[in-house]
Amino acid sequence: MALKPGERKTQILQTLATMLEQPQGEKITTAALAAKVGVSEAALYRHFASKAQMFEALIEFIEESVFTLVNQIAQTERDGRAQVQQIVSMLLNFAEKNPGMVRVLIGDALVNEDARLQVRINQLVDRVESSLKQALQLVSVGTADTASAAAHANALTAYVVGRWQLYAKSGFKRTPSEYAIEQYGLFRI
Repeated sequence: MALKPGERKTQILQTLATMLEQPQGEKITTAALAAKVGVSEAALYRHFASKAQMFEALIEFIEESVFTLVNQIAQTERDGRAQVQQIVSMLLNFAEKNPGMVRVLIGDALVNEDARLQVRINQLVDRVESSLKQALQLVSVGTADTASAAAHANALTAYVVGRWQLYAKSGFKRTPSEYAIEQYGLFRI
């Protein structure tokens, strides 16, 4: 059965994400990816100009997914504390549901790839931190304590990235949400 336009591209990205879920974290070659998809390497390059472009597409998926949810939380929840808790919870749950994407988020899958990919992930993490800072500024309205909001946002971002790291380094056994409720209380927001 022939695939509809765009379906092969999606299949390639889904296969790449699945390959990234392997705890060994071996470098993924285009030859191995093509074999898993069941096409030639030339067929991969008809859809993507390079492996870096494949990773960029995964990063775009992550950005779109995460920031759509962040925006929904910001629009539906007016309480800053609740926004922060929901954003942190969403980030941990996203990772839990998408283990292959965690390897992209922590840069593990990007080692030996184009440096601009890591720059893009760094920008994504910076945007997460900014979103948390905005939510935290709702908590400190009237106190004009932006330094405190920035410090808390930075600590929460480090916490989330650390939980992603533990998840990947444990071979996806220690879930990001493990102890999350208890640990969140340590931030005293």
